[in-house]
Amino acid sequence: MASCAPLSSSIVEYFEGEDFYRCGYCKNESGSRSNGMWAHSMTVQDYQDLIDRGWRRSGKYVYKPVMNQTCCPQYTIRCRPLQFQPSKSHKKVLKKMLKFLANGEISKGNCEDDPMEPTMEVAVAGDVALINKLDIQCDLQRLGDNLQESLEREEKKKGRSAKKEESNELIQSQDKKMKLGSGEPSHSVEAHVVPKPGKGADLSKPPCRKAKEIRKERKRLKLMQQSPAGEREGVQAQPEPLSLVPLKAKSNQPKSLEDFIFESLPENASHKLEVRLVPVSFEDPEFKSSFSQSFSLYVKYQMAIHQDSPDECGKTEFTGFLCSSPLEPETPPGGPDCGYGSFHQQYWLDGKIIAVGVIDILPHCVSSVYLYYDPDYSFLSLGVYSALREIAFIRQLHEKTPQLSYYYMGFYIHSCPKMKYKGHYRPSDLLCPETYVWVPIEQCLPLLETSKYCRFNQDPEAEDEGRSRDPDRLKVFYKKAVMPYGVYKKQQREPGAEAAVLQYAGLVGQACSERMLLFRN
Repeated sequence: MASCAPLSSSIVEYFEGEDFYRCGYCKNESGSRSNGMWAHSMTVQDYQDLIDRGWRRSGKYVYKPVMNQTCCPQYTIRCRPLQFQPSKSHKKVLKKMLKFLANGEISKGNCEDDPMEPTMEVAVAGDVALINKLDIQCDLQRLGDNLQESLEREEKKKGRSAKKEESNELIQSQDKKMKLGSGEPSHSVEAHVVPKPGKGADLSKPPCRKAKEIRKERKRLKLMQQSPAGEREGVQAQPEPLSLVPLKAKSNQPKSLEDFIFESLPENASHKLEVRLVPVSFEDPEFKSSFSQSFSLYVKYQMAIHQDSPDECGKTEFTGFLCSSPLEPETPPGGPDCGYGSFHQQYWLDGKIIAVGVIDILPHCVSSVYLYYDPDYSFLSLGVYSALREIAFIRQLHEKTPQLSYYYMGFYIHSCPKMKYKGHYRPSDLLCPETYVWVPIEQCLPLLETSKYCRFNQDPEAEDEGRSRDPDRLKVFYKKAVMPYGVYKKQQREPGAEAAVLQYAGLVGQACSERMLLFRN
């Protein structure tokens, strides 16, 4: 029985067959393959289920790489923000921003300090050719040259005599002690000198320890000696007093991501940064009023970072790529205050937009779509900074909406060195391309070292639980009426139509095929 199409349904138009196009990663002229469909409208739940089957959107175009055939397999990656701890390089970026906001300090930085900025690469051809792009601040060629120079220096050092090595080692050790004592910052400062291979360590001396550890130990011993138990039983035999446990836990507690991001600034701070979440809708007054400035920033970014011509980054391209979304906004009870849908997260510095993160807020995740920023502020590592802000944002949303707890970073491409940075946001998982279960990235990396395409699920009996089992229940939207495919195919005898419909059903899975409406003309 046919019925009128409900307004809340997803309506998609599937493109039969596979698309062949130039790969944005390895530059193979026709090596990249994907299946695609145009989403006239889509519910956030349907899109959530689709990205959990390896799909991804660019504007209203939704596509899925043919994983076992494409030249550079693209694995969906998600980070688990609730367990995320910023790495040393992440903390550097956060501190750099704080110093800039507090006193206007501009860190020149070093490629070796921040080797990989999040980079979103070109991955889809034609007018939907752009997907997740963040900035890469480091010139890979320079890294290669620096590595080669470093290796050559090591070879020269090996030719020196043992006597000269001992002399140099002594001088370096004294120099490091001077720098540590004077408080002079130095990237080469180490806590101790490790004996070189072939030279025996002096086992009669106690093992070297960091000065910070020694100071902590002295303080602990002093407190224990002052306690009655310490006086009676001796320091070594007596366990640490209970009163010291909270103090130790507090001193060793690492600063959280939020501690860095929301650290208080002085009243006379040099700059003010404000992050605004704006719905992607020309009916929204804030989005509409900031559109011109946002578009100008996009053009500046595309021309400077990606060398686009003015014709390639016009208003039509910008609107179609980053302002047109098939996602229908939803504000259900129990959901986040901002609701679900597509948003621009605008970074306002002293009254002007310097970066825009395009994101989708879905029932179980925030999905990163794109980032563009003012190249004049590249020194702030805005790619990394915005990713960390988005992780903190998810943790905030999770407090009210517990099921919203993941950060989808697009695709992880192990065969492309520039895209490996996504694996540095831990803990994270990759999606198995055959069974669509999530597998910790640590288990996937060894497999990817041996083969570009991998099935991560190691259970040979495991199958795709969400696969299409009954294509006749698939919903078709035909002549403004909705009907099961089993009814539709009896009325229409299109040559080759059944193969396309079965392919579509297999790619979207049974649940989506029953909810989404497949438009047939």
